[in-house]
Amino acid sequence: MSELHKFLFDGLPVRGMLVRLTDTWTEMLRRRASNTQSGAYPEPVQQLLGEMLAAAALMQANIKFDGALIVQVSGDGPVKLAVAEVQPDLAMRATASVRGDVAPDASLSAMVNLHNQGRCAITLDPRGRFPGQQPYQGVVPLFGDRGEKLERLSEVLEHYMLQSEQLDTTLVLAANGSVAAGLLIQRLPTQGSGNLDGGAQAVPNEDGIGRSEDYRRIALLAASLQRDELLGLDADTILRRLFWEESVTRFEPMIGDTGPRFACTCSREKVGAMIVGLGAEEAQSILDERGDVEVACEFCGLQYHFDPIDVTQLFQPSSIRAEPGGAPH
Repeated sequence: MSELHKFLFDGLPVRGMLVRLTDTWTEMLRRRASNTQSGAYPEPVQQLLGEMLAAAALMQANIKFDGALIVQVSGDGPVKLAVAEVQPDLAMRATASVRGDVAPDASLSAMVNLHNQGRCAITLDPRGRFPGQQPYQGVVPLFGDRGEKLERLSEVLEHYMLQSEQLDTTLVLAANGSVAAGLLIQRLPTQGSGNLDGGAQAVPNEDGIGRSEDYRRIALLAASLQRDELLGLDADTILRRLFWEESVTRFEPMIGDTGPRFACTCSREKVGAMIVGLGAEEAQSILDERGDVEVACEFCGLQYHFDPIDVTQLFQPSSIRAEPGGAPH
């Protein structure tokens, strides 16, 4: 099962987290692959989305925020938009909009940053927003301080974390068709509660950037983690191999109902309500043209099919809902 582990280095201003998404990740890929219109994501897109989802899970678990954390990557390549969304309870979903050919070995810049127009946005969308309240959003480019294209999502997000929290952060991310995983190491704030919505005491944290020898040592150990190790080894083995000389306090793993899990808000009921919203005449015209009504979730890709009998039942008085709803999302 998918799992997330939190840990502290005893007596040191350093914390860490490790996430491994297995069943959660494969269910998302299965839904997309089963879509007869879009088909499976190309492998480089799978890798990008998996890394985004692992990073979003780590970032959400690292803050105290009652709302969705959304990581978006967009640009001028064949991948127009990629989105990973994680709720406070670690329910998550992800999607990508691909509008061109993606080479089997496509890099990050080849997918979304052909002419240095790519951007990464991290949005915190509060649950139950007040009227007029806007989500918090931070945006960073997909290039470095000298305009050089960044080819690792981890570099982009490390830069964002340094800007938003004024905290040194090391991220190691990897994904394939079976596992999406990530390791986060972060220097603890010297004062206040460092978080993405600006709660950190900026000046003390800025003063500490790059100065902690303990953080540097542990970050170097974390950065030595190889992609195959992150994807293939269990959490206990990874932490033992990396930090066997350190005194580490580990917390109860977040797994099952309290851990990372797939959840999309689409449902057959919502799609049925949307068809009712089209009206009986429009629904019948679709049936006449196609023989059935097929609607795919714009987010997870799952397709819902309604044959003529299903559609007829939708328009029976007892089936019509007061709220027609919109497209599943």
